Amino acid sequence: MKAIVTVIGKDRVGIIAAVCTLLSQYDVNILNISQSILQEYFVMVMLVDLTACTSSVVELGELLDQVGQERGLSIRIQREDLFNAMHRI
Repeated sequence: MKAIVTVIGKDRVGIIAAVCTLLSQYDVNILNISQSILQEYFVMVMLVDLTACTSSVVELGELLDQVGQERGLSIRIQREDLFNAMHRI
């Protein structure tokens, strides 16, 4: 199963490292990553593969949220099918 991870917050050193480290600890494969800085804000969208993930999407979402709170970021994960359904026009 694939999912979309979004990260938004004030730019600072180590954001990508923190998110990628957590994902790697749970065997989540990053398929694609796009990140940019909009003035002082960091924005990242990742397409990830959860096939080998050792945690449920809900648990992974809670862990990502915790990392986000510690760093002043909003980090969310959604299954790809739900993400696509929500963003259809």
